[in-house]
Amino acid sequence: MSKKRDRLKVIYDILNIIKQNKNSIKPTPLLRYSNLSSQGFSEYFRELKERGLIKEINDKKLKKFITLTDKGFQYLEKYKVISGFIDEFEL
Repeated sequence: MSKKRDRLKVIYDILNIIKQNKNSIKPTPLLRYSNLSSQGFSEYFRELKERGLIKEINDKKLKKFITLTDKGFQYLEKYKVISGFIDEFEL
């Protein structure tokens, strides 16, 4: 039986998806890849923007893209450290 992702893991997954797509992804593919309901995704998306982990930018054709901020990159690094600690001590 699979375990539900906790909140920190969902945030990590969303940020990592953006990073893996060369730090630029449209909102719809991000929603699909995040494996969340649209309502759940909207809540996380709003929170990540408010906390300054992601930002929206528009290209020359006014298409919307999502990118990580420096704070978003820092979250990914810190999450890896914490996750490694948990694995190392089998917590």
